[in-house]
Amino acid sequence: MFTVLGSRQPAGSGWTRRAALQAAGAGMLGVDLPKVWAAELEPQEVPARAKSVLFVFLYGGPSQLETFDMKPDAPTTIRGPFRPIASRTPGLRICEHLPRLAACSDRYAVVRTVHHSQNDHNGTHFVQTGHPLPPAERGSANVAATDKDWPAYGSVISYLKRRAAGGAGLRFPPYVYLPRLLGHFAGYDINGQYAGWLGRGYDPMATHIEKRAWDDNPYFRNCDDRELDFRLAGLRLSPQITLDRLHHRQSLMEQLDRTRRALDAPGWAASLDALRSQAVNLITSQGIAEAFDIRREPDQLRDRYGRDLFGQSLLMGRRMVEAGARFVTVAWDMAIRGDDTSSWDSHRSLTRVMKNHLLPGLDRSLPVLLKDLEDRGMLDDTLVFVAGEMGRTPRFQNRGAEDGRDHWSYCYPCLFAGAGVRGGIFHGTSDANAAYPDVDPVSMGDLAATIYQSLGVAPSTRIPNAQGQPVALVESGRPLDVLFT
Repeated sequence: MFTVLGSRQPAGSGWTRRAALQAAGAGMLGVDLPKVWAAELEPQEVPARAKSVLFVFLYGGPSQLETFDMKPDAPTTIRGPFRPIASRTPGLRICEHLPRLAACSDRYAVVRTVHHSQNDHNGTHFVQTGHPLPPAERGSANVAATDKDWPAYGSVISYLKRRAAGGAGLRFPPYVYLPRLLGHFAGYDINGQYAGWLGRGYDPMATHIEKRAWDDNPYFRNCDDRELDFRLAGLRLSPQITLDRLHHRQSLMEQLDRTRRALDAPGWAASLDALRSQAVNLITSQGIAEAFDIRREPDQLRDRYGRDLFGQSLLMGRRMVEAGARFVTVAWDMAIRGDDTSSWDSHRSLTRVMKNHLLPGLDRSLPVLLKDLEDRGMLDDTLVFVAGEMGRTPRFQNRGAEDGRDHWSYCYPCLFAGAGVRGGIFHGTSDANAAYPDVDPVSMGDLAATIYQSLGVAPSTRIPNAQGQPVALVESGRPLDVLFT
C-alpha cells in the first residue's frame, strides 16, 4: 500500500486514471501535466448532421398533459381540461389547441420521456448545458448565473469554433440569444445561458427588446416595428468615426493591452481578446448589421409567423442561422416578475392562459418556422430543438376560481426536427399518468450528446475547466441515434 497525494493505492492493483494524473502532477512519473492536459484537449470530431442548432426554449415548463403526452383515459384529476386530436404521426395524439402542429407532425419527432432531478427553474442550467447546477451563491431568488456554472451549448460551440479559427476573425457571432437574455424582462439573470467558467468572451450575443411597461407582456400581443428593433445598440458608427480612425484606435488599444497582459492573468486577457474581436467584427461588418434588421423580411411572411414577440423572434432566429450563427436560442420567457400566468410556468389559470395565449402562439409560429426553413433548403442542416426546463405535475389542481399544475421534472416532452431527424415518430412512453418514463427514458446527458454530435462534436470532447483541467462535454449520456435517418 502506498499513498499518492493523500489517496491510498494498493500495490499491484493497477492505477486509476485519476491517481495517475495526480502522480504526474506531483512529478512522480516524470510527466509534464500541462502537456498531458493539452493532449486531452485536442478536438474530437464526428460526421456532422447540422451546421446550426436553433433551440426554441419554452421557459417555465410546458405541461406534458396539455401538449404532446395527453392521457384522455386518466381520471379528471390527472388528464386536465383539453381534448386530444389525431396527428399525422400514427399513435400520437396531441392537444386540440395545437391543430397546425398536429397537421405537420411528419416534420418533427417527439421525445416523451425527458427527465432530470432538478425540479425547479434551475433546470434552465440542465437543459442549456446538459449538466446539473453546481453549488454557488445565487442571491435571494436562487436562480442567478455565476462564473462557476457550466458553459451553455452555444458557448462551448463558440469556444470550439474560435479555437479552430486560430487568430482568424469570425464572420458572424457563433452564439446568439433572442429576444433578450433569459429572465431580463422580469428582472432576473438566470443561470445556464452563459459561458460560466469558460469565460465571458464566449457569452451569447443577445438582442435587447424592451417592453412598454413593467406589467406588459409582448408575447401575448402584436408588436409594432418600433418595439421589434432587434438591431444591436452601437452598430451604427458616428459620422465622425471613420473605419480608418476606428482601426487606429484599435491599434493603440492593442499596444496598451500588451503591457497590461504582463500584469494580468492569462484567462482575463483571453476573455478580453475574444470580446474585443467580437465587438470589432460587429462594428465593421455591414452584413451583421443587416442580419439583425427584421424589417428586411416581407410583410406577408412576418404576418404568417405572427407579429407577437415569439413569432418575430422565431423569424429572427431563422435569420441568425441563415447569416452564419452556429447556435441560436429563442426564449419564450417570463414577461412579468412574479406573474406565473405570463409564461409556461402554469401554477394557476392554466386553462385560460394556455387556451388563449400559449398554445395558439406556439401553434401559429412553430409550424411556419419549420416550413420556412424547409422552403429555403435550410431544414436539412439545421437542428431544431424545442423544450422547456421541466414539465408539470400529473395532478391537475383546482384552486377555487383558478387551476394549474406545479413543477415536474421527472417526465416531460421535447421536439426535434431537421438535420436528418425522422419526422412523424415519437420516442419513449410515459406511465399512465405521464408522471415517469415507462419505456426509453431520456436524460439530459442524452440530449446533450445528441446536440453536440449533430454539430459534429464528439460528446467525449474535453474542454478546459476554470483550473485548466480537461473535462468531458458529456459525462453520461448517449446520442439519440434512433431519431435520425
